[in-house]
Amino acid sequence: MTEFVSSPTNKLIKEVTSLKQRKYRDSLGMFVAEGMRIVEECAASAWPAEVCIYTEAAASRERTRVIIDKLSATKCRMVIVPEDIYNKISDTEQPQGIMAVLKKRQASITQMITQDNMSSLIVVLDGIQDPGNAGTIIRTADAAGCTGVIMLKGSADIYAGKTVRATMGSLFHLPVIEGVTPEELVSELRQSGVTMLATCLQKSDVYYQLDFTKSVAIILGNEGQGVSHELIEAANARINIPLVGQAESLNVAVAAGVIIYEAVRQRGNL
Repeated sequence: MTEFVSSPTNKLIKEVTSLKQRKYRDSLGMFVAEGMRIVEECAASAWPAEVCIYTEAAASRERTRVIIDKLSATKCRMVIVPEDIYNKISDTEQPQGIMAVLKKRQASITQMITQDNMSSLIVVLDGIQDPGNAGTIIRTADAAGCTGVIMLKGSADIYAGKTVRATMGSLFHLPVIEGVTPEELVSELRQSGVTMLATCLQKSDVYYQLDFTKSVAIILGNEGQGVSHELIEAANARINIPLVGQAESLNVAVAAGVIIYEAVRQRGNL
């Protein structure tokens, strides 16, 4: 059954509006996935949507209609709103007229480690704060078949609107953990026998000279400061990407893609 909500003071509208702020996403344990592509990926995943909000104009488009029909067949609450109400709750500059409200999920590091512990490929984000970079790395990790992404404390909020959109739906397809401390990370990975490779410009090995065929965790650092000293010291090896031209450094999301796909190549998946 589809509801029609037209009041800006409606409880649902006020709650969804509040989810633009992290403190409410944290307290309510909810977040918003907005845009046709993102909601489409959500509907195709095993991550159930609690509420789907859309406009009549959006529902008139065939692609959106397919998404709406798919979510309607689940336990998802379906709500139509006028354009002005949708624009009020939207977090995008050019709203596409459809969003889903979902419950947060927290994976575990053990979920990311394969049973034979030989082929785990984990990506660790240490203080990466730009939502676009964080989301792009999650998307790349998904495309490369990584077993999970770990966001350490101080990294971007994976449930913020910009981060969710930057993942292009990959957030719904692989385990992602947030809020892990460096101490917890090192303890878990060492206990599981996962090799830690930290990106670092000083005293490091060229990335393609290392063995990525075993179970590894690739640690990527903050856009300005790099990987923390604590994790560099704890890592089994330090790795870098050679810079041939005049650029001082690579964007962290680009660096992630280069290293991750070297692991894919070595594992015979290319």
